[in-house]
This record gives sequence, structure tokens and C-alpha cells, in this order.
Amino acid sequence: MNWLVVVPVVLAKFLLPVALIWFPFAAGWANFVLDTVDGDLLIPAGLGNSLDPNENHLYQNIDKAADYTTYVFMVVAAWKWPVRKWIVGLFVLRTVGQTAFFVTQNELMLLFFPNFLEPLFLVCATLLHFKRAAAWDHLVRHRYIYGAAIFIYKMQDEVLTHLVDFDRSDAIARLFGR
Repeated sequence: MNWLVVVPVVLAKFLLPVALIWFPFAAGWANFVLDTVDGDLLIPAGLGNSLDPNENHLYQNIDKAADYTTYVFMVVAAWKWPVRKWIVGLFVLRTVGQTAFFVTQNELMLLFFPNFLEPLFLVCATLLHFKRAAAWDHLVRHRYIYGAAIFIYKMQDEVLTHLVDFDRSDAIARLFGR
């Protein structure tokens, strides 16, 4: 195991979410990027990715625990936002999925209880960052567009990730001839 890669990446996955409280936009997007590339760093560094109980599945458990840490801090960061009830409701939905995943080690639980929390949080944090005072009016005025976009984006992501097991990094590498 390459501890020089594993330790800083895993620490970042658990510590970066704390920054969501003070910097929801920057920390939210930084966390999104880290969560997108962490497997490309951690799996080659020695954390197994298998969900077979007879094989190493340390990466999946660390990743899902870090994801849950992020969800908790998203709720804390959004506590005074007008969409707090939506944030908490989506947190509960994903908590059911996370719990079912940890109990069964079946990734389909994450598909059945999708993570709509993260994209909603990122939309809100981005609107607050760029529109400040008009953010909530804008969100309410365009709620159906945002809702549909979040739903479509996240469902395709959950299907590709947890049902099809599509590796985006390999696809991008093949696209550029690597």
C-alpha cells in the first residue's frame, strides 16, 4: 500500500467537508472534484475496490464513510438556508441508502436511494456565491428547471456508477488515445 498517497487523500476526504460550513461554494466544488478523482488515486495506491466479501473492499467503505461525512456537513452548512427542509429530507433519503449499503455491501442500495443532496447543495452554494441576495428568488422562480436537471444528472450518474459500473476515467483516457 502506498501510504504517501492513501493518507493525505483519505484525510482530505474527511477534513474538506468541515470547510463547507464557512465556504460552501469553494469547499463544495473542491469536495466534488476530490470525490470524482479519489478512486483513480486510492485504488492504484492499494485500496481494493471489490464488493466481493472475499476480496479487499476497503476503498468502497472509506469512500462511502467520507461521503456521509460530507452529507452531514452539508446539512450543517445549509441549516439557515430557506431550502433546509429539502436538504434534510434528501439527507434522510441518502442516509437510508448509505445504511443499506453498509449493511448489505450492495451498491444497488445507492441507486435505489439516490444522492440528490449533493447536487442541490452545489446549486444553492453556487447561486449564493454568484447571485447573493437574489439567489433564493432565482431558485424558486426556476425550481422546476433545477429540479429536473438535478434529477436527470443524478439518476444517470447513479445508474452509470452503481448499476453499469462505467469507469469515466478509463473512458476519458480512451477518448484521448491513452
